[in-house]
Amino acid sequence: MQLYVSVVETGSISAAAERLNIAKSAVSRRLAELEARLGVSLIHRTTRRLNLTDSGRAYYDRCIVILADLDEAESAVSQAHQALKGRLRVALPHSFGLLHLAPLIQDFMIQHPEVRFELDFNDRQIDLMQEGFDLAIRIATLADSSLIARRLAPIRHAVCASPDYLARHGIPTTAADLSHHVCLAYSNLADPGLWSYRGPDGQPGQVQVPVRLAASSGDFLIRAAIAGEGLIMHPTFYLDEALRTGKLVKVLTDHTWPELSAYAVYPPTRHLSTRVRVFIDFVAERLAGEPYWDRMDRT
Repeated sequence: MQLYVSVVETGSISAAAERLNIAKSAVSRRLAELEARLGVSLIHRTTRRLNLTDSGRAYYDRCIVILADLDEAESAVSQAHQALKGRLRVALPHSFGLLHLAPLIQDFMIQHPEVRFELDFNDRQIDLMQEGFDLAIRIATLADSSLIARRLAPIRHAVCASPDYLARHGIPTTAADLSHHVCLAYSNLADPGLWSYRGPDGQPGQVQVPVRLAASSGDFLIRAAIAGEGLIMHPTFYLDEALRTGKLVKVLTDHTWPELSAYAVYPPTRHLSTRVRVFIDFVAERLAGEPYWDRMDRT
């Protein structure tokens, strides 16, 4: 069952062999033996891809439930003896993961020394099932999907610039003023120069800003803003240190800029792995309430 699930989730026999650390020929042989024992074809094989038959899809759905039950049974026994064991594969957004989740993971590892982590710090949206991850932390407005999500923290944005930039170019007092400023933008957005907001009266609005510099690295954009290269609209979890030290200053604080959320997302198996559940509970508890990066009085 584990072999078959790996073939389905990775999309190929060779990828499943790599995940399971066995020979490709062994995967092909065991898959053929499984189909012969069941008396049905589970997968249509072509030179390009593998496609599940109706029987193959139904068998896969049952397999993941059974394997989840087995994992839960073993974890429950381990937990009863006060030992959380096993591997956790977690996909994390790069900067948020390094800045704010890495310290939590290190604390979790101290509390649960027999849990092994495999972490992928990457801003791409991975396919949890196909790539074999237990869960992912995502910053987004989540669309409907087959995944289950638990909200962890609000992700707010602010517009800011260096004191030097504001001394040279003036302080914007309305969102419309931004169209006359030099702006820095995150290039992975659909329209990096279109900034959305709610004004002091609560009404939504948008302003098209002139983008002098666009980059896919939020860290690079912050360094450019600190150097006085322009205004930046950025998540506050990035800005915490720069704002507290005065390297950057918020502007248009009577406006509300986009707010997303950080979520833990995981596949909908009947029983959530104890390791996954305990880890999500741990992160949710540590991030509960007002995010510490939004509290300017923190020391």
